[in-house]
Amino acid sequence: MTLEPQVSAELLSLRDQVRYVQGGLVASADGLVVAHDLSGVEPEGLAALTAAAIGVAKRLSEATGQGGFEESVTRGEHGYTAVYAAGSSAVLTVLAGSETNIGRLHLRGRRAAAHIGALVDAAIHQHQEGH
Repeated sequence: MTLEPQVSAELLSLRDQVRYVQGGLVASADGLVVAHDLSGVEPEGLAALTAAAIGVAKRLSEATGQGGFEESVTRGEHGYTAVYAAGSSAVLTVLAGSETNIGRLHLRGRRAAAHIGALVDAAIHQHQEGH
C-alpha cells in the first residue's frame, strides 16, 4: 500500500476545512517530497527550504530550553507559511492567505500533522520490518 494517496487525501481535506488555504506539502525532515497539493510553487524547492527552516527552528527551540520542534509560522505580506512536525520524520507545510483564521489553521493543521505523522511513521515501521 502506497502512502502518497492517503497523505494527498489529508492535504485536500485540510484545504476543505480551512478557508484560504492555498496548498500543502508533506516532506521528510531531510527535504524529500512525500505528497503535495501546490499550485504555482515548486514542491522540491519548498521541501528543501522547509528542511532548512526547521533545522534552524529546532536549534532555536532546543537552545532556549523550549524542547523539541513542534511548529513554526511565518507571516508574510500576503499570508502564512505554517510548518508542523508530522510524526518522527516528516513535516507538513501549509500555505495560507492573509485572510486565514490562524487559530483554525493551527487547530486543523495540528490534527492533519498528527494523522499524517501516524501514516508516515507506520509506513517507515512496516518498511523496516520488511528488511
